[in-house]
Amino acid sequence: MAYNLKEELNKPERFAPGHRLCAGCGAPIAVRSVLRALHEGDHAVIANATGCLEVSSFTYPYTAWEDSYIHNAFENAGATLSGVETAYRVLKKRGKLDKEETFKFIAFGGDGGTYDIGFQSLSGAMERGHDLVYVCYDNGAYMNTGIQRSSATPMYADTTTTPVGSESNGKMQNRKDLAAIIANHDVPYVAQTTYLGNFKDIHEKSEKAIYTEGSAFLNVLAPCPRGWRYETADLMEMCRLAVETCYWPLFEVEHGKWTLNYEPKQKLPIEDFLRPQGRFKHLFKKGNEDLLEQFQAEVDRRWENLQYLCNR
Repeated sequence: MAYNLKEELNKPERFAPGHRLCAGCGAPIAVRSVLRALHEGDHAVIANATGCLEVSSFTYPYTAWEDSYIHNAFENAGATLSGVETAYRVLKKRGKLDKEETFKFIAFGGDGGTYDIGFQSLSGAMERGHDLVYVCYDNGAYMNTGIQRSSATPMYADTTTTPVGSESNGKMQNRKDLAAIIANHDVPYVAQTTYLGNFKDIHEKSEKAIYTEGSAFLNVLAPCPRGWRYETADLMEMCRLAVETCYWPLFEVEHGKWTLNYEPKQKLPIEDFLRPQGRFKHLFKKGNEDLLEQFQAEVDRRWENLQYLCNR
C-alpha cells in the first residue's frame, strides 16, 4: 500500500497526548511514527525500558499508552518481551486465544537502555529469533538521569561525565554502531531512520519491521533539546542535518542485504550538524580546528564503509 501522510495522520493515536516529555523531544515522535505503522485492527504489546520515555508517559495509575504496556527495568526490555511473545505463541497453539486477533510485540528503549545496560537481553532476543521489534530512540546519552555519556554519545560531546574543560575536549571515544552489530546477529530486518519531510522513511521501515516474521531492530535518531542544547523548534532541522552530513545515514538490512535508502545530492560538512548544538560549541573555538577535522574524518570513514556494504 502506497504511503499517504494524510491518511496516517488521521489514524487514531495509540500514544495519547498529555505526557510529560519535553518540548522538542524526539522520543514521542518515534513512538507515534512506529505505532502508526500498525494495521487497523491489530493489537500491540509494548515493553518500555526505564528512561525518559517511561517516566514521562507512565505514572501509575495514569498512562499515555493505548495498547497493552509493560514497564521494564533498564536492562531487560528484550528479555521481558521475549517471554511475552513466547507465551503468546504457546497459548495460540493451545487454542486459548482468539485465532482472529493479531498481536504484535514492540519494545522501546533509549540508547542507555539499549546500547549499554540492556544490550545483553537485546542480543539474546535477536539471536533467539523472537517475533518482535526492538526500537531504540537514540538521543545520544543518558538524558533522564542528568545527561551522562553512553556508548551512543558522539566523540567530543560535552556531557556531565565527559565535561569540557582545560584538560578535556569531551568524550574521547567514537560512538558504537549498534545497527551494524544487530545486523550481524543475522536477523531478518534492521534499519536506521529518523524524521524527515513527510515521515515516509520511518513509516515504511516501521511497517516492514512489524510485519517481517522474526526479530527486527529499528535505530531511530531522536534528538534531545536538553542534552544537545538546540532550540526546541529545530527538532526536524537537527534530523535533516544529521542525514545530509551523513552523520546518520538512512539504510536497511533485509536478510543480510544492505541497502542505502538516501544519498545526499551534496554532502554537507559535519560542522553544519554540530554548530547548532551547545554540546559541541568548544569545537568552534580557535585552536580546535583539528578536532573538527578528526570528527569529519570519522564520519567520512563510516560513510564510505556503508557505501561499500550496500554496493558489494
